[in-house]
Amino acid sequence: MERRSNHRQKEILEELRRSGGSMRIHALAERLQVTEETVRRNLRRLADDGIVERVHGGVRLIRETGEADFNARFRENPEAKQRIARHVAAMLPHEASLFLDIGSTTAHIADALRDHRRLVVVTNSVYVAFRLATRNENRVFMAGGMLRPHDGGAFGSDAMTFATNFKTDFAVLSSAGITPKGFMLFDLDEARFSRLIMQQATTCIMAADSSKFGREAPVDIGHPSQVDCLVCDTPPPAEIETAARTSWGTEIQIAK
Repeated sequence: MERRSNHRQKEILEELRRSGGSMRIHALAERLQVTEETVRRNLRRLADDGIVERVHGGVRLIRETGEADFNARFRENPEAKQRIARHVAAMLPHEASLFLDIGSTTAHIADALRDHRRLVVVTNSVYVAFRLATRNENRVFMAGGMLRPHDGGAFGSDAMTFATNFKTDFAVLSSAGITPKGFMLFDLDEARFSRLIMQQATTCIMAADSSKFGREAPVDIGHPSQVDCLVCDTPPPAEIETAARTSWGTEIQIAK
């Protein structure tokens, strides 16, 4: 029952984000095809956790618990992200094939790859595509569909189907939060896309600055054992380092 409740809460959060942050109770129930009482029960738990706020006849997200838009996130911790980006770029050879997701750290990695040649890049990020296309004989494949206004990312069934056409050497991913349970995101569509490209790549690299350590988010990306290497700017807390070493089999590299 607890697992089902957690799943329902994730669905509610996703619908709230799709709608711009607030919805009526009856609209949520109709969208999820459940009773209004089921919605209210799960909203009580989300409200207790400080994730949403109940308003008359509806609910709204408390935005501080989610992520800022892409431009704001890109400007957060720039030195740490640039150091991580240079480290990841050094791990990737010329002529490699790779998936790059829409994370702000991944955007810095795209910038750090500016001198690489003949890359095959598959992405759902308009920023990544813009930075790496039309230079150094790269071949860039961009997922189609509507671009989200807050981050320039393409998601949905078309983007998922598009990604299945590729098998790459690397998948370079980002995470909103890292705990001893694994890697987490705030957005269900992002998590689904990340899970898919992890399956389609030979080596999976997670790039995350230290602000992500201990940060909770509602959607897990997938089993952390699928991540081959975590690149960060400082050593993670002991409990995350122990989980990576003993449970996940994930190598940790510290960018210098």
